[in-house]
Amino acid sequence: MSSSTENPVVAIVGRPNVGKSTLFNRLTASRAALVSDLPGLTRDRREGVANLLGVDVRLVDTAGLEEAQRGSIADRMRKQSEQAIADADLVLFVIDARAGVTAADTAFARIARHSGKPVVLVANKAEGSKGTDGVLDAFSLGLGAPIAISAEHGEGIGDLADDVLAALGLKPAPVVKKRRKGDETADDEKTEDRARAPKPIRVAIVGRPNAGKSTLVNALLGEDRMITGPEPGLTRDSVSSDFEWKGQQIRLFDTAGLRRKAKITETAEKLSASDAIRAIRFAEVVVLLIDAEHPFEHQDLTIGHRVTEEGRALVVAVNKWDLVPEKQKTLRDLKKTVAESLAQVPDVPFIAISARSETGLDQLMSAISKVYATWNRRVSTPQLNRWLDEAMSRHSPPAVHGKRIKIRYVTQPSTRPPTFVAFSQRAEALPQSYVKYLTNSLRQTFDLPGVPIRFSLRKGENPFSKK
Repeated sequence: MSSSTENPVVAIVGRPNVGKSTLFNRLTASRAALVSDLPGLTRDRREGVANLLGVDVRLVDTAGLEEAQRGSIADRMRKQSEQAIADADLVLFVIDARAGVTAADTAFARIARHSGKPVVLVANKAEGSKGTDGVLDAFSLGLGAPIAISAEHGEGIGDLADDVLAALGLKPAPVVKKRRKGDETADDEKTEDRARAPKPIRVAIVGRPNAGKSTLVNALLGEDRMITGPEPGLTRDSVSSDFEWKGQQIRLFDTAGLRRKAKITETAEKLSASDAIRAIRFAEVVVLLIDAEHPFEHQDLTIGHRVTEEGRALVVAVNKWDLVPEKQKTLRDLKKTVAESLAQVPDVPFIAISARSETGLDQLMSAISKVYATWNRRVSTPQLNRWLDEAMSRHSPPAVHGKRIKIRYVTQPSTRPPTFVAFSQRAEALPQSYVKYLTNSLRQTFDLPGVPIRFSLRKGENPFSKK
């Protein structure tokens, strides 16, 4: 399992609350990083691609650099930022122009200088006249002339892009004239290459606080990308990381731990929880990570239901399995709980792992790959209608008010998750028990375990029959 990048890497560093995440979102044209007035909201490294004047660079948002006691959360955050500097081709050192140069800025500018990496000094929040003094003070850091910007308002971003490319020894991409009809251009070939390139599977790791989500992500990546520790709630925003598993590109999302709403009081945790839920919606496969020492509390099952309601493919992974004394009995009990609590999605893949000792990871990745393929499975219309005839022969639709209901046709309009529509003149009269029978029969006949199935009825004749 390895991760790789082809584009130059640019790390955004600086003390807390200078606007690093706002700048990251501005340059990547996204809202991927959580932004708030709360200092220290970002804790883990977040990556994204920024297109600067036609050139793609890989941007890394980092935690704020702080003086901290050895072993503390802030100390671990700082080490993550220092690692990002070591891995980068270029450092964007950001200060708050309104606050001016602080002692912390001076101390951490020294780290940036001693890294040996090219540094571009950015004076953020310099809109209007309020940041003028701070911009002038920035010269004292010894990092060259500062670029005055406002990440929030988009001011100075063009100048910053110019300086970044110059520091990387790159030139802006030439502007390609709009081609005339019939012309062949290199842009066409690039577009085709992008279309042919396999997209990574988006996998979100979710669960309660302290289940070991960040430790699992680090184990899969083969590096200490995420901050880990015994304190619950270390991860605050959903951080994506790319790696490759047996030739398949994977985009992994580490998310904040989800607790019951009644227990969420801090603003930072509210932001984190909403970000984790957003990660579920945008994922394709969700790994629900359970703590083997505290298995299947109510919140675990609530998260599982949320995943299936969103139509995502689900894998249940039980972490810290090496600490379980009676493994066979515990495994039977857990599988029974999953089968009963997530009855609407039978045969959900269930994998026992230990993220810390890195056991069970290949089985987990195999389950993710398999359930992803199932989630994308399409069944041909002739196969579906042969199945429908056989299913109705085995168990005929019930008679309502003395009249038997006839289902005339079934089709699969979409996948992700597999979605089926059946047509009947009296669709509203068909009992849910019979719909459930058809859904279970579909799942069994076409081998669709562990994924949500959408099955609905519409009033009408076969839309493809000859009139």
